[in-house]
Amino acid sequence: MGELNEKELTALVSLLDDQDPEVKDHVREKIISLGNDIIPFLEKKWEDSFDPVIQKEIEDLVHELQFSLLKSRLHTWRQDSEQDLLEGLWIINTFQYPELEFETLNASMHQIYFDVWTSFDNRLTPYEQVRTINSVLFHELKFAANTKNFHSPGNSMLSIVLDSKRGNPISLCSVYLLVAKKLGLPIYGVNLPNLFVLTYKTPESTFYINAFNKGLIFTRQDIVNYLEHLKFEPKEEYFEPCENVEIIRRSLRNLKLSFEKIGELAKSEEIQELLDILV
Repeated sequence: MGELNEKELTALVSLLDDQDPEVKDHVREKIISLGNDIIPFLEKKWEDSFDPVIQKEIEDLVHELQFSLLKSRLHTWRQDSEQDLLEGLWIINTFQYPELEFETLNASMHQIYFDVWTSFDNRLTPYEQVRTINSVLFHELKFAANTKNFHSPGNSMLSIVLDSKRGNPISLCSVYLLVAKKLGLPIYGVNLPNLFVLTYKTPESTFYINAFNKGLIFTRQDIVNYLEHLKFEPKEEYFEPCENVEIIRRSLRNLKLSFEKIGELAKSEEIQELLDILV
C-alpha cells in the first residue's frame, strides 16, 4: 500500500470529511495515487466507520479506483491483436461487478460449451449443426429473450445473462458465438440496425441466425426485407461479419442506453468514457 503504514492511512481516511475542500482534494489525490492495492483497506475502513459522510467518500474513492482499472484493462484489450470476445465482455461486466474474476466467467461459459459439445456431431450439415446448438441453448438450457426487462443493465452483464438465462440480442448472440467459436464453427456477429444477429459463413454456405428469437435461421433476402421495412439502405456491413471490437462497442452502447432509461446519468457518462477508448 505504497509508502504509508496503516496508522498513516487511517489518519488520511479520517480527513475525508475535512471542511476545507483543498485538504479533502489533496487527501483524495493521495489515496488514489496508492492504486488498487488500497481497496481492501478502504473497504475495511468503510465497515468500521459510522460516519455516513466518510462512508460515501470511501465508496466514491473505491469506485474511482475500480473504474480506473477497468479503463486501463479496456485500453490494453483495444491494443491487443486478439481482442478476445470473452475478455472484452468480462471487462464490461466488471463495471457493475468489480470483484468478478475472469476465470469465474470462463468456467461458466465452458460448462455451457460442454453441454452443447456433448450433443454435437461434426459430420452434421451446417443447418443441422446450428439446430443442435439451438436445441441445447434454447430448449435444454432455456436461454431466452429478456422481453420483460429489455432495458435492464443486467442484459449487458454476461454473468447476469448466464445466471438468469435472459438477455438482449447482443448478449444472447455473444453466448452463442463463444460456444460456436469453441466448436470451431464459421459463425460470426453481424451488426444490423436495431438488431444484432449471427451469420454462418463459408464459401459454400451462408445463412443468418437470430439468437434473440431462439436461433431462428433466415436468409440474406430476409435482411433486405428487414432493412426496407426500417427504410435503411442495404449497406454491405449489414450482411458481413463484424470484428469483436464492434460487438464490445455495441454492448457498451446498449449499457449506456440502459442507464439513461433508468435515470442513472452519471453511470451513462462513465460508459461514454469507455466508448471513447474504443474509437
